Formats: sequence, structure tokens, C-alpha cells
Amino acid sequence: MHPVHDIDALLLLAVALSSKRRPAALVDIVAAIDLIQGAVPGETRLAEAFTRLGRHGLISAHEADYALTPPAQAMVAELPKKAEAAERIFTIKGKLAAWNGEAGETDLRPAASALSAAILAHRAAAAGGGKNLLVPKPKPADTDRQRPGQRQRRPLPPRRRKD
Repeated sequence: MHPVHDIDALLLLAVALSSKRRPAALVDIVAAIDLIQGAVPGETRLAEAFTRLGRHGLISAHEADYALTPPAQAMVAELPKKAEAAERIFTIKGKLAAWNGEAGETDLRPAASALSAAILAHRAAAAGGGKNLLVPKPKPADTDRQRPGQRQRRPLPPRRRKD
């Protein structure tokens, strides 16, 4: 698959993350992109990435939802489990560069209005009072300080040998 863009690898990873058990809606894919990268790219870049991945047979459409095809699932299954997001995207980008899939005529480009509605819905949900439970908890800044009510215990004295 030539040329390979960063957004292609990001979209492939986001679809894999959001469609574990069932095909994912656009809002779920946008939320996964935000979780992975921290920012959502523009609508035109996302639409072009959908088109490229669909033409190379890596994403399939089920009505208005999207899922990975078996070759794409194999690419994602080989990723290291404990790698950072940037490492995973880099690995997927390398696999996409080596991909020699058949270039088809399947156009999976979602409508621009559907993409913009999904991005706006995600932004509205993020601005709301509810919390996204998929986001990991932030770590406390000062881990050296003990919690209240915890006290430091003295170590036990060394055992004396009986002679």
C-alpha cells in the first residue's frame, strides 16, 4: 500500500480498538482516535484515510458502522501488548507499507456531514459532566507523600542466634 500516511495507521488502530465485539460507529472511532492521539484530525483527512483503507481491503462497512477485515485484524493482532501508542502506530505504518493487498474499487468514504456530526458529538460528550471510563486514571503528582492515616512502621530487630 503506497503511500502510507500517519492517519492511515491511526485510523486502523482506532477501528481495532473501537470494534472489538461489533462494528463501530463513527462516534466510537472518533473517541478512540482522541484516546490514542489526544486530538482528532480534520474531516477531510479522516475521509481520505477511510477511502484508502477501504480500497486496499483493510476496513469493511456494515451499514453505517465499520470493522476490520481479517488481514487487518492479523496486522493488529501481532502488535506488542505493552507498547506505547506511538510505537504501535509506527509498527502498523511499517506493516501498511509492506501490504500488497489488492486495490479494489470499494469506496467507504463516510459522508462529510456524518463525520462532522460524529466529531461534534464526541466534543460535546467530552465537554459534558460525565467521565469516560475508558480513559486511564491520572497518576498523583507526588507519590512520595503518604496518605493520611498511614504510619511508618519500624523494622523488626535482627534475629539473634542462639549459641
